Amino acid sequence: MKVKFWKMSGAGNDFIMLDAKPAGRSGPAMARALCDRRRSIGADGLLILTRRKGRIRLDYWNADGSSAFCGNGSRCAALWAKANGWMKGNNIIIETSRGPLQARLTAKGRAEVVMPAPKGLRLGLKLKVLNQNVQAHFVDTGVPHAVVFVPDITKMEVKDLGRVIRFDKVFGKPGANVDFVQLHKNKIFLRTYERGVEDETLACGTGVMAAAFVARVLGHGGSPMSVVTRSGDRLSVSFDSSARLEGPGRITFAGEVDL
Repeated sequence: MKVKFWKMSGAGNDFIMLDAKPAGRSGPAMARALCDRRRSIGADGLLILTRRKGRIRLDYWNADGSSAFCGNGSRCAALWAKANGWMKGNNIIIETSRGPLQARLTAKGRAEVVMPAPKGLRLGLKLKVLNQNVQAHFVDTGVPHAVVFVPDITKMEVKDLGRVIRFDKVFGKPGANVDFVQLHKNKIFLRTYERGVEDETLACGTGVMAAAFVARVLGHGGSPMSVVTRSGDRLSVSFDSSARLEGPGRITFAGEVDL
């Protein structure tokens, strides 16, 4: 079975987009197969956008097949919907695993989504990681995150430390994404180890939100806040009546794949 796909990038967070779920195919199995960077297309995750009776639904699976919510993926879905005629004007409601999500296009190649309200905040968690004492702050911004402030993000062994922190018992069985954050004047620099990808990614939308939220709670920023990801792209986080994530996204190429 040949299936058309689009490859998308949301600030370096890369996805495979399908415009329908192929009959008889499992989302988790397709994600594991298609996201393999050596034997298939390769991506951080799989997005499937479907339309029925005027309603648009987004389902997302990480590269390992685990289901999740994805902030950058949601922004990419809005940009794809506009490019493919699924969206009138610049505003859209997308149904997700975390409920209806409002999205809008802010400029060419940029979109903003209203994110799930941050919840479950726990500050000052003391961890022992590879013989180091680490202080982490926990918050759920659609998926769970551990936020760790560091003096120099360029020197962090993100993959090694992230893998251990991600599974720390303090975060329970689901574990957490791990965000290493450096504060610099009015900007945040961020590197994220993502569960489900089990590696550092070039960007993470829920991680951007988690880093900005914790920084704001601790008195290190206001609203909006600018967050620079590993890709070098800059995203904006705003907190007023809702939590909003804005940043770049684009279709990088399209093709067909055998399933």
